[in-house]
Amino acid sequence: MPMAGSRGGSFQMGGRVTRSPQARELARARTLRQALQSGASPAFISPSLPNNVAQSSSLSWSFEKTVFEKTISEKKNSGEKNPKKLSPEEILNIRRQYLEQIFQNSPDAVVITNPSFRAQCVNREFQRMFGYSASETLGHSIDELIFPPDRAAEAQWIAQCLQRGEPLTLETRRRCKDGTLLDVCLSSAPLIIDGQAVAFYAIYRDISERKRAAALSSALYRIAEKASAAQDLQQFFASIHGIVDELMCARNFSITVHEEELELLTFPYFVDERESAPAPTKLGSGLIEYVLRTGEALLCTPETAEQLRKRGEVEFSGKPPLQWLGVPLKVNDHIFGALVLKNYSSSVRFHERDKDVLTLISQQLAAAIDRKRNEQALRRSEIRYRSLVQTAVYGIYRSSLEGRFLDVNPALIGMLGYNSALDVLALDPQKDVFLDPAEYNRLVDEFRRNGRMDGFEARWKRKDGATITVRISGRAVAGGDEPSDVLEAIAEDITERRVLEDQFRQSQKMEAVGRLAGGIAHDFNNLLTVINGYTEVLLYHLSPGHPLHAKAEAIQQASDRATTLTRQLLAFSRKQLLELKVIDVNAIVTDMERLLRPLIGEHIELTTSLAPNIGCTRADAGQLEQVIMNLVVNAKDAMPNGGKICIRTASVTLDDSYRPENTFIKHGPYVMISISDNGHGMDRETQARIFEPFFTTKEKGKGTGLGLSTVYGIIKQSGGYVFVQSELGRGTVFTIYFPRVDEPSEAHGVAPISHAAAGGNETILLVEDEDSVRQLVRETLESRGYRVLEASSGDAALALATTHSDPIHLLITDVVMPGLNGHELVEQLLPARPAIKVLYLSGYAQEAFGTTSPAEAPKFFLQKPFTLQSLSRKVREILGPATN
Repeated sequence: MPMAGSRGGSFQMGGRVTRSPQARELARARTLRQALQSGASPAFISPSLPNNVAQSSSLSWSFEKTVFEKTISEKKNSGEKNPKKLSPEEILNIRRQYLEQIFQNSPDAVVITNPSFRAQCVNREFQRMFGYSASETLGHSIDELIFPPDRAAEAQWIAQCLQRGEPLTLETRRRCKDGTLLDVCLSSAPLIIDGQAVAFYAIYRDISERKRAAALSSALYRIAEKASAAQDLQQFFASIHGIVDELMCARNFSITVHEEELELLTFPYFVDERESAPAPTKLGSGLIEYVLRTGEALLCTPETAEQLRKRGEVEFSGKPPLQWLGVPLKVNDHIFGALVLKNYSSSVRFHERDKDVLTLISQQLAAAIDRKRNEQALRRSEIRYRSLVQTAVYGIYRSSLEGRFLDVNPALIGMLGYNSALDVLALDPQKDVFLDPAEYNRLVDEFRRNGRMDGFEARWKRKDGATITVRISGRAVAGGDEPSDVLEAIAEDITERRVLEDQFRQSQKMEAVGRLAGGIAHDFNNLLTVINGYTEVLLYHLSPGHPLHAKAEAIQQASDRATTLTRQLLAFSRKQLLELKVIDVNAIVTDMERLLRPLIGEHIELTTSLAPNIGCTRADAGQLEQVIMNLVVNAKDAMPNGGKICIRTASVTLDDSYRPENTFIKHGPYVMISISDNGHGMDRETQARIFEPFFTTKEKGKGTGLGLSTVYGIIKQSGGYVFVQSELGRGTVFTIYFPRVDEPSEAHGVAPISHAAAGGNETILLVEDEDSVRQLVRETLESRGYRVLEASSGDAALALATTHSDPIHLLITDVVMPGLNGHELVEQLLPARPAIKVLYLSGYAQEAFGTTSPAEAPKFFLQKPFTLQSLSRKVREILGPATN
C-alpha cells in the first residue's frame, strides 16, 4: 500500500447495481448489530458507506435456496411454530459470514484500508507474515508499519494508481516487525460502492522462497558463467564472493584448500572484517578441519562450538565468532577444501536455509574451482614446457614427414644461422637444410618404420654455407590438427664434439706414438751409450795416423747422428731435459733472425713484426730456438720458387671468445708467436697428421719426419699450445702460445767450455741393469782412480751397501730397472747412509727428476747417451774437488 498522500477521487465502474440510500443505511445498521451479537472478530470492521452510495451484491449464490430451506427445516424441528422464511437481513448475514471465513483463511495476507490508508481489517495471515497483532495494526497507517524507508517513490506511485481506480500487481519488498525484509507479490485495488472508492484492499503473497530459488538458480548459472570467463582463480573467487553476498550476508568470506601433498591448509581467498589472511598452516583441530573430516556442513554458534570442544572434536585458539558457517568443497566424494562464512554482528543471523543454500552453491563452486585449478595447472604446465622449449640449448622442431617445418625454437633458428622463425619455416628441410638429401630420406624412412629415432647423425647446411653435424632424436606422432603425421625432434649440434673427439683420438694416437718413440729412444740410448763410449776409447788409444782411426771417427759420426734422432724422439714424447728460464721471446726472435736469413736463401723474403712489451715466458731458450728454426725451415721447403715468411709476436689474453679449432685452451695471458708463409699450403688430411713422428710430405731422403714432431713435443712440454691453419695454394700459419709470466728475463748464453775432468779415490756404488752400459761406466770410473762397487739391480745394491762397512760416497743408478727402480733404491738407502750422494742415469729426463725441482735436476742427472768425459765431469762435480 502507498504512503499517505493525496487521497480521494471518484472511480467509474460498470456493471454495478445501485441501492436506495434507505436500504443501504438499513443494511449497514443490521450488519453492525449482527456482528456485535454474533461476536465477530474485531479485525473485521465494515467500512462506513457514503450516504449516497447504494450497491447491490454482484455475487451469484447458486446454493442460496438450499441453505434457506435447511434453515427453515431446522426451525420446524426445534418446535418453533409457524416458521417463516429467512429475511433478507439474515441472508445477508450468512453471506457475510461466508466471506469473513474466506477472508480469514486466505493463504495470502489481506488488508483493507480506508481512503487514508489506515488499516481497517486484516486477516490472520497478515498478522503471521508481518509479525503485527490486530491491535497493533488496526487504525494505524499501513505505510508506517510495513513500507521500507527506501521505497517512498514506490509508495507514491501506488497511491496515484489506486486513486485513479487502477488495480495493480507487482513484486516488491515489505518490512516485517523485526526489521527483516520480505519479498512479496502485491495485488491491490480500490473497493467501489456507488461508483466511488470507499476503501482499498491489498493482498500480499510471500514469494521469498520463489525469489530465493530464482536467485539461487541465477547464482549457480552465474558461477558457471564466471568459471568459464575468469582468467585466474583470484578473479573467479572475487566474483563468487559477490554472488554469495547477494544471497546472504557474506561480508566475511573465505575459501580454504587442503594441499594434500604438502599437508597444509592454504587460503587462496580470504576477506574478513577482523582477521587478516593467514599463512599456510598445518592441519589442526579447528572448525575447518572438522568440516573436512566429516564432510558435512556446519552452522556453528558459540554454544555449538562449546559442545564440540567438550566432545574433543575441535580446539580453539581464540574466541569463535557469533556464527560460523562452513560447507565442504567436494568433487566426486573427494573433499579438497571448505567454503566459510563468519558473522560477528547480532543484527544478522544465518539460518538453516542459508546452510542449505551454501551447500548447494559449494557443489557448483567445487566443480568450478576444481576445473579452474586444473586449467591453471595445465596453463602453468604449458608455460613451463614452452619455456623449456624456447630456452633450450638444443634445437627443437616439428615438421611434416612430407618435408615442411611446422614449428621451431630459437635454438634451431640460431643453429641454422637465421634471424627469425619465419625464415626457417619457409625452408624445405630436404633441399635447404640437409647437406645430403639421402640422409633426410633415411631419417623419414626410419621414422615411418619405427615411429622414433635415437641419435641419428646428419650434416646440415647453415645460411652462411657452413656445414654442421647434428644428432637428431625424436618420434613420429599423430598430427592432431595437422593433415598427416608429424615429426617431433630434438637436434643437437655436435660439430664441436666431433672435432674434439677427432682431436682426442689424434691426441691418443700421438701419445701412443710418443710412448713408442720414447721406448725406442730409451733402448737406443743404452746402445748408443756403449757405442759412443767405446768409440771414444778407441779414438783415445788410436793415433790420428792409424788405419782404424778414420773408421772409428765414422762410427762416432753415425753415433752422433743416431743420438740426434733419439733426442728428437724424446722431444716429441716430451721426455727430454729442458732448462727452463724466464726468457724474452722478442730477444730470441731478434737473435734468430740473423741466423735464419742465410739459411732460407735470397729467394725468400723474411720479415718480423714484434709487438713491444709483450712480456716473458718460462721456457728453454735453446729449445725455443729449435722450434723457430724447424718451422722456418719447414716454411722454406713449402716455397721452392720463393715467397715470404713472416714471424710475428704479440701479447694476448685468451678467454671463451677465443677457441682455435674448438680446442680447449686454458684462459689467461699468453705470449704469441706466429710463423706464416705463402707457400703451397696443406689439405685437412695432411694437417691432421703433420705432428706425427716420421710423417713427411717431402721426397724420400729429404726429411726424417721429426721436425714438426719435435716442435710439438717442445711446446707441449713447456706448457704451451700450437695450432696450424692452412689452405691449398694460400699458405700456412703456425701459431704458438706460451703462458706469460710477470718476471724479468734471465740471461742465457753460451755453455761454459768443458775441461778434462779430474779423477778421484772415492767409493762409488754403480747400479745398472744393462750389462754393457754397467761395464763401460765401471771401466771408465776405475780408469779415473775411483773404487767401484757394481750391482745389476736395486735389491742387489741394497744388499751390497749393507755388507760394505766402509763409506760409500756416491750412488750412480739407472732409473728404470726391474724390481726396485732408482728412486725407490735411494729412498731405502738414505736412512742407512744419509751422507751418500746420488747421480741418476736415464734416457728419460722426467724419470730422473722425481720430487727434485727442475732447477736442481740437471745437477743430479746425466742423460743417455753420454760421453765418458761428461760422465767424469758430472761425477767430479757432484763429489766436489778432489782431495788427492
